[in-house]
Amino acid sequence: MASDEARDGVELTNLDQPLFDGAEATKRDLVDYLDAVRDRVIPALRDRPLSVVRVRQGQAPFMQKNIPKYAPAWIRTVPLWAETSRRQVSYALCDDRRTLLWFANQRAVEYHPTLVRAGQWEHQTHLVLDLDPPLADAFPLAVRAALLVRQALADAGLKGAVKTSGAKGLHVFVPIEPHAAMADVAAATRAVAARAERLDPVLATTAFIREDRGGKVFLDSTRSGGATVVAAYSPRVRPGVPVSFPVAWADLDRVTPADFTVHTAARLLGDGDPWAELMPEPQRLPADLIEEGHTIPVARVQAMHEGKRRARARRA
Repeated sequence: MASDEARDGVELTNLDQPLFDGAEATKRDLVDYLDAVRDRVIPALRDRPLSVVRVRQGQAPFMQKNIPKYAPAWIRTVPLWAETSRRQVSYALCDDRRTLLWFANQRAVEYHPTLVRAGQWEHQTHLVLDLDPPLADAFPLAVRAALLVRQALADAGLKGAVKTSGAKGLHVFVPIEPHAAMADVAAATRAVAARAERLDPVLATTAFIREDRGGKVFLDSTRSGGATVVAAYSPRVRPGVPVSFPVAWADLDRVTPADFTVHTAARLLGDGDPWAELMPEPQRLPADLIEEGHTIPVARVQAMHEGKRRARARRA
Protein backbone atom coordinates (compact mmCIF):
# COMPACT_ATOMS: atom_id res chain seq x y z
CA MET A 1 0.00 0.00 0.00
CA ALA A 2 1.42 3.35 -1.04
CA SER A 3 1.89 5.90 1.71
CA ASP A 4 0.38 9.36 1.59
CA GLU A 5 3.38 10.77 3.45
CA ALA A 6 5.97 9.93 6.09
CA ARG A 7 6.74 11.57 9.44
CA ASP A 8 9.67 10.66 11.66
CA GLY A 9 10.24 7.58 9.50
CA VAL A 10 6.65 6.34 9.88
CA GLU A 11 4.72 5.70 6.65
CA LEU A 12 1.21 7.14 6.86
CA THR A 13 -1.54 5.70 4.66
CA ASN A 14 -5.13 6.44 3.63
CA LEU A 15 -5.10 9.75 5.45
CA ASP A 16 -8.19 11.10 3.72
CA GLN A 17 -10.44 8.18 4.67
CA PRO A 18 -13.26 8.88 7.16
CA LEU A 19 -12.16 7.87 10.64
CA PHE A 20 -15.43 6.12 11.50
CA ASP A 21 -19.17 6.67 11.01
CA GLY A 22 -20.25 9.84 12.79
CA ALA A 23 -16.69 11.01 13.41
CA GLU A 24 -16.92 14.05 11.15
CA ALA A 25 -13.16 13.60 10.90
CA THR A 26 -10.64 11.80 8.72
CA LYS A 27 -7.68 9.67 9.62
CA ARG A 28 -5.53 12.69 8.77
CA ASP A 29 -7.39 14.70 11.42
CA LEU A 30 -6.51 12.03 13.99
CA VAL A 31 -2.85 11.90 12.96
CA ASP A 32 -2.52 15.69 12.83
CA TYR A 33 -4.14 16.12 16.24
CA LEU A 34 -2.01 13.50 18.00
CA ASP A 35 1.13 14.86 16.38
CA ALA A 36 0.22 18.39 17.45
CA VAL A 37 -0.27 17.39 21.11
CA ARG A 38 2.50 14.78 21.27
CA ASP A 39 4.51 16.74 23.84
CA ARG A 40 1.47 16.70 26.14
CA VAL A 41 0.07 13.20 25.54
CA ILE A 42 3.36 11.23 25.51
CA PRO A 43 4.21 12.15 29.14
CA ALA A 44 0.81 10.70 30.12
CA LEU A 45 1.67 7.45 28.30
CA ARG A 46 5.41 7.06 28.87
CA ASP A 47 6.54 3.84 30.59
CA ARG A 48 2.95 2.67 31.06
CA PRO A 49 1.65 -0.54 29.44
CA LEU A 50 -0.78 0.68 26.81
CA SER A 51 -4.12 -0.58 25.53
CA VAL A 52 -5.66 1.17 22.53
CA VAL A 53 -9.08 1.23 20.91
CA ARG A 54 -8.79 0.87 17.14
CA VAL A 55 -11.40 1.40 14.44
CA ARG A 56 -10.89 -0.40 11.14
CA GLN A 57 -13.13 0.50 8.23
CA GLY A 58 -16.27 -1.60 8.21
CA GLN A 59 -15.59 -3.08 11.64
CA ALA A 60 -16.75 -2.35 15.16
CA PRO A 61 -14.20 -0.63 17.43
CA PHE A 62 -12.04 -3.06 19.40
CA MET A 63 -9.56 -2.79 22.25
CA GLN A 64 -6.06 -4.05 21.50
CA LYS A 65 -3.73 -4.96 24.36
CA ASN A 66 -1.31 -7.39 22.75
CA ILE A 67 0.88 -5.55 20.24
CA PRO A 68 0.57 -7.19 16.79
CA LYS A 69 3.41 -9.28 15.39
CA TYR A 70 3.82 -6.89 12.47
CA ALA A 71 4.64 -3.93 14.77
CA PRO A 72 8.07 -2.34 14.19
CA ALA A 73 10.91 -3.77 16.28
CA TRP A 74 11.74 -0.29 17.61
CA ILE A 75 8.52 -0.08 19.64
CA ARG A 76 9.32 -0.79 23.29
CA THR A 77 7.23 -3.54 24.83
CA VAL A 78 6.76 -5.15 28.21
CA PRO A 79 5.35 -8.64 28.92
CA LEU A 80 2.54 -9.02 31.45
CA TRP A 81 0.51 -12.02 32.53
CA ALA A 82 -3.20 -11.54 31.79
CA GLU A 83 -5.22 -13.44 34.39
CA THR A 84 -8.51 -13.21 32.49
CA SER A 85 -7.15 -14.73 29.26
CA ARG A 86 -4.53 -16.86 31.05
CA ARG A 87 -1.72 -15.82 28.72
CA GLN A 88 1.29 -13.56 28.45
CA VAL A 89 0.47 -10.25 26.79
CA SER A 90 3.07 -8.02 25.16
CA TYR A 91 2.05 -4.42 25.84
CA ALA A 92 3.47 -1.47 23.95
CA LEU A 93 5.08 1.48 25.71
CA CYS A 94 4.34 4.69 23.84
CA ASP A 95 7.42 6.71 24.73
CA ASP A 96 8.11 8.75 21.61
CA ARG A 97 6.67 10.50 18.58
CA ARG A 98 7.15 7.72 16.06
CA THR A 99 5.42 5.16 18.28
CA LEU A 100 2.48 7.52 18.66
CA LEU A 101 2.41 8.12 14.89
CA TRP A 102 2.55 4.38 14.23
CA PHE A 103 -0.45 3.80 16.48
CA ALA A 104 -2.33 6.67 14.84
CA ASN A 105 -1.66 5.13 11.43
CA GLN A 106 -3.10 1.87 12.80
CA ARG A 107 -6.29 3.86 13.46
CA ALA A 108 -5.79 3.70 17.21
CA VAL A 109 -8.19 6.40 18.40
CA GLU A 110 -8.21 5.86 22.18
CA TYR A 111 -5.16 5.50 24.46
CA HIS A 112 -5.62 3.72 27.81
CA PRO A 113 -2.41 3.50 29.90
CA THR A 114 -2.16 1.66 33.21
CA LEU A 115 -1.96 3.43 36.56
CA VAL A 116 1.43 1.79 37.16
CA ARG A 117 4.71 2.23 35.32
CA ALA A 118 6.69 -0.62 33.80
CA GLY A 119 9.07 -2.07 36.37
CA GLN A 120 7.20 -0.40 39.24
CA TRP A 121 4.27 -2.79 39.35
CA GLU A 122 3.51 -2.32 43.05
CA HIS A 123 3.37 1.47 42.94
CA GLN A 124 0.19 3.03 41.60
CA THR A 125 0.90 6.67 40.70
CA HIS A 126 -2.60 8.12 41.11
CA LEU A 127 -5.80 7.54 43.01
CA VAL A 128 -8.59 7.82 40.41
CA LEU A 129 -12.34 8.28 40.57
CA ASP A 130 -14.45 7.93 37.44
CA LEU A 131 -17.68 9.95 37.65
CA ASP A 132 -20.37 8.47 35.43
CA PRO A 133 -23.63 10.44 35.09
CA PRO A 134 -26.83 8.48 34.39
CA LEU A 135 -27.48 9.97 30.93
CA ALA A 136 -25.38 11.29 28.06
CA ASP A 137 -26.78 14.79 28.52
CA ALA A 138 -26.32 14.84 32.31
CA PHE A 139 -22.82 16.31 32.37
CA PRO A 140 -23.87 19.07 34.83
CA LEU A 141 -24.64 16.30 37.33
CA ALA A 142 -21.12 14.93 36.86
CA VAL A 143 -19.77 18.42 37.58
CA ARG A 144 -21.72 18.61 40.82
CA ALA A 145 -20.47 15.13 41.78
CA ALA A 146 -16.89 16.16 41.02
CA LEU A 147 -17.23 19.04 43.47
CA LEU A 148 -18.37 16.53 46.10
CA VAL A 149 -15.24 14.49 45.43
CA ARG A 150 -13.12 17.62 45.64
CA GLN A 151 -14.66 18.44 49.02
CA ALA A 152 -14.13 14.88 50.29
CA LEU A 153 -10.50 15.09 49.20
CA ALA A 154 -10.03 18.48 50.84
CA ASP A 155 -11.52 17.17 54.09
CA ALA A 156 -8.85 14.45 53.97
CA GLY A 157 -6.09 16.96 53.24
CA LEU A 158 -5.74 15.91 49.60
CA LYS A 159 -5.89 17.69 46.24
CA GLY A 160 -6.66 16.41 42.78
CA ALA A 161 -6.96 17.42 39.15
CA VAL A 162 -9.99 16.86 36.94
CA LYS A 163 -10.51 16.17 33.25
CA THR A 164 -13.39 15.31 31.00
CA SER A 165 -13.49 11.60 30.21
CA GLY A 166 -14.14 12.41 26.58
CA ALA A 167 -17.44 10.57 26.91
CA LYS A 168 -20.17 11.81 29.27
CA GLY A 169 -18.38 12.09 32.60
CA LEU A 170 -15.28 13.23 34.46
CA HIS A 171 -12.10 11.73 35.91
CA VAL A 172 -10.52 12.97 39.14
CA PHE A 173 -6.82 12.13 39.55
CA VAL A 174 -4.97 12.42 42.86
CA PRO A 175 -1.18 11.92 42.58
CA ILE A 176 0.14 9.82 45.46
CA GLU A 177 3.52 9.03 46.95
CA PRO A 178 4.91 5.69 45.76
CA HIS A 179 5.22 4.00 49.15
CA ALA A 180 1.49 3.12 49.46
CA ALA A 181 0.60 -0.54 49.03
CA MET A 182 -1.74 -1.27 46.13
CA ALA A 183 -4.45 -2.59 48.46
CA ASP A 184 -4.24 0.59 50.54
CA VAL A 185 -4.63 2.79 47.45
CA ALA A 186 -7.70 0.80 46.42
CA ALA A 187 -9.09 1.13 49.95
CA ALA A 188 -8.48 4.89 50.03
CA THR A 189 -10.25 5.25 46.69
CA ARG A 190 -13.31 3.46 48.06
CA ALA A 191 -13.27 5.68 51.15
CA VAL A 192 -13.12 8.91 49.11
CA ALA A 193 -16.07 7.74 47.03
CA ALA A 194 -18.04 6.80 50.15
CA ARG A 195 -17.32 10.15 51.80
CA ALA A 196 -18.37 12.03 48.66
CA GLU A 197 -21.57 10.00 48.50
CA ARG A 198 -22.37 10.86 52.11
CA LEU A 199 -22.06 14.59 51.30
CA ASP A 200 -25.04 14.33 48.92
CA PRO A 201 -26.61 10.86 48.66
CA VAL A 202 -29.42 12.27 46.52
CA LEU A 203 -26.92 13.18 43.79
CA ALA A 204 -24.19 10.55 44.04
CA THR A 205 -23.97 6.81 44.58
CA THR A 206 -21.31 4.13 44.92
CA ALA A 207 -23.75 1.39 43.83
CA PHE A 208 -21.87 -0.79 41.33
CA ILE A 209 -24.99 -2.49 39.96
CA ARG A 210 -26.52 -0.12 37.41
CA GLU A 211 -30.13 -0.85 38.32
CA ASP A 212 -29.41 0.20 41.91
CA ARG A 213 -28.18 3.71 41.03
CA GLY A 214 -31.58 5.37 40.78
CA GLY A 215 -30.57 8.00 38.25
CA LYS A 216 -27.62 9.22 40.34
CA VAL A 217 -24.02 9.87 39.35
CA PHE A 218 -21.96 6.72 39.85
CA LEU A 219 -18.72 7.33 41.78
CA ASP A 220 -16.64 4.50 40.35
CA SER A 221 -13.83 3.63 42.76
CA THR A 222 -12.67 0.48 40.94
CA ARG A 223 -9.82 2.05 38.94
CA SER A 224 -6.89 0.62 40.84
CA GLY A 225 -4.15 -1.98 40.57
CA GLY A 226 -3.78 -3.07 36.96
CA ALA A 227 -6.68 -0.93 35.76
CA THR A 228 -6.38 1.48 32.85
CA VAL A 229 -7.90 4.94 32.42
CA VAL A 230 -8.11 6.87 29.17
CA ALA A 231 -5.20 9.31 29.03
CA ALA A 232 -5.48 13.06 29.15
CA TYR A 233 -5.66 14.40 25.58
CA SER A 234 -6.72 11.02 24.17
CA PRO A 235 -9.49 11.11 21.56
CA ARG A 236 -12.55 8.90 22.05
CA VAL A 237 -14.56 6.80 19.62
CA ARG A 238 -17.63 9.00 19.89
CA PRO A 239 -19.51 11.21 17.44
CA GLY A 240 -17.37 14.24 16.66
CA VAL A 241 -14.26 12.55 18.18
CA PRO A 242 -14.19 14.33 21.55
CA VAL A 243 -10.99 14.44 23.58
CA SER A 244 -10.37 13.77 27.27
CA PHE A 245 -9.38 17.27 28.34
CA PRO A 246 -8.07 18.82 31.58
CA VAL A 247 -10.24 21.53 33.12
CA ALA A 248 -9.53 23.87 36.02
CA TRP A 249 -11.92 23.28 38.92
CA ALA A 250 -13.21 26.85 38.62
CA ASP A 251 -14.12 26.30 34.97
CA LEU A 252 -16.01 23.02 35.29
CA ASP A 253 -19.46 24.59 35.09
CA ARG A 254 -18.49 26.54 31.96
CA VAL A 255 -17.58 23.62 29.69
CA THR A 256 -19.13 20.59 28.02
CA PRO A 257 -17.36 17.47 26.73
CA ALA A 258 -18.20 18.52 23.17
CA ASP A 259 -16.04 21.64 23.56
CA PHE A 260 -12.90 19.51 23.20
CA THR A 261 -12.45 17.54 19.96
CA VAL A 262 -9.67 16.59 17.57
CA HIS A 263 -10.60 19.75 15.67
CA THR A 264 -10.49 22.17 18.64
CA ALA A 265 -8.32 20.77 21.44
CA ALA A 266 -4.86 21.55 20.03
CA ARG A 267 -5.85 25.17 19.42
CA LEU A 268 -7.29 25.48 22.91
CA LEU A 269 -4.05 24.17 24.41
CA GLY A 270 -1.80 26.60 22.62
CA ASP A 271 1.64 26.08 24.12
CA GLY A 272 0.30 24.94 27.48
CA ASP A 273 -0.04 21.56 29.18
CA PRO A 274 -2.87 22.06 31.70
CA TRP A 275 -2.79 18.41 32.83
CA ALA A 276 0.78 18.88 34.05
CA GLU A 277 0.14 22.44 35.25
CA LEU A 278 -3.02 21.60 37.24
CA MET A 279 -1.71 18.35 38.75
CA PRO A 280 -0.68 18.68 42.44
CA GLU A 281 2.51 17.16 43.77
CA PRO A 282 2.32 13.51 44.97
CA GLN A 283 0.67 13.22 48.40
CA ARG A 284 0.69 10.77 51.28
CA LEU A 285 -2.62 8.98 51.82
CA PRO A 286 -4.02 9.60 55.33
CA ALA A 287 -4.10 6.54 57.57
CA ASP A 288 -7.74 7.09 58.56
CA LEU A 289 -8.78 7.15 54.89
CA ILE A 290 -7.04 3.84 54.25
CA GLU A 291 -8.47 2.33 57.42
CA GLU A 292 -12.02 3.35 56.50
CA GLY A 293 -11.59 2.01 52.98
CA HIS A 294 -10.60 -1.43 54.23
CA THR A 295 -14.00 -1.68 55.93
CA ILE A 296 -15.80 -1.08 52.59
CA PRO A 297 -16.35 -4.17 50.40
CA VAL A 298 -14.72 -4.24 46.98
CA ALA A 299 -17.48 -3.12 44.60
CA ARG A 300 -16.98 -5.72 41.87
CA VAL A 301 -16.80 -8.59 44.36
CA GLN A 302 -19.84 -7.33 46.24
CA ALA A 303 -21.76 -6.93 42.96
CA MET A 304 -20.83 -10.46 41.88
CA HIS A 305 -22.14 -11.97 45.11
CA GLU A 306 -25.27 -9.82 44.98
CA GLY A 307 -25.89 -10.83 41.37
CA LYS A 308 -25.70 -14.50 42.33
CA ARG A 309 -28.03 -13.91 45.27
CA ARG A 310 -30.60 -12.20 43.07
CA ALA A 311 -30.35 -14.96 40.48
CA ARG A 312 -31.06 -17.57 43.17
CA ALA A 313 -34.01 -15.52 44.39
CA ARG A 314 -35.48 -15.35 40.88
CA ARG A 315 -35.17 -19.12 40.48
CA ALA A 316 -36.80 -19.80 43.86
